[in-house]
Amino acid sequence: MKTSRVSFAAALAAGTVLVLSGTASAHVGVQPVGEAAKGGYATLNFKVPNERDNASTTQLEVNFPADQPLTSVMPQDIPGWTSTVEKTKLDKPLTVHGKQVNEVVTKVTWTGGKIEAGKFQQFPVSVGKLPENADQMVFKSIQTYDNGEVVRWIEEAKEGAAEPQNPAPVLKLTAAKGDHHGDAKTGEAKNAEKDAGHGHDEAATEHGSDTTARILGIAGIVIGLGGVAFGVASRRRSA
Repeated sequence: MKTSRVSFAAALAAGTVLVLSGTASAHVGVQPVGEAAKGGYATLNFKVPNERDNASTTQLEVNFPADQPLTSVMPQDIPGWTSTVEKTKLDKPLTVHGKQVNEVVTKVTWTGGKIEAGKFQQFPVSVGKLPENADQMVFKSIQTYDNGEVVRWIEEAKEGAAEPQNPAPVLKLTAAKGDHHGDAKTGEAKNAEKDAGHGHDEAATEHGSDTTARILGIAGIVIGLGGVAFGVASRRRSA
């Protein structure tokens, strides 16, 4: 009986871990196709899992950060879904990458489709230019179900704190493609090492050649002296 209780408790604990981990991983998220380099263009996939067993997701709203304006936002066509891009005019134009920007994209909304229970959908968007002086972008999103439930993925994670219950999708930005100083140094170092290696090999080859020449020279002298001695001995015998 005691063994059965222990087994049941272990199974219950394992089941609880699985349920919690499944819930934790079922967030709306964003990932680049390839990489999202600072100052460049990228394709982003907003991944939306359906978290409910008795309802389907019928709408996704993604809000773009106003303090990191993007001059180009183009959603990809998705069968069964309709995308709407909303822009807002600025009271004061911004200079983005040397250009005056009078309006920015503030929101993209997808409607008309359905994400059923146990499934997910990706919503690709081509964006640019990405900010040059930031390490990440936060896209607060709202997920709506056909039973009227609305889940707001808008909470920003704080450093050193636990993950919020409904975290906002965060896009990590990589170093600009032209920023390869570290790689250049590494390449130079490798070339220097390679040149040094060649020099060492050449020196070793030259040293080996000199040694061989000396040995051959000494051998020739020895053989010559042997010949002279043999000749002198022969003359003495003849006399």
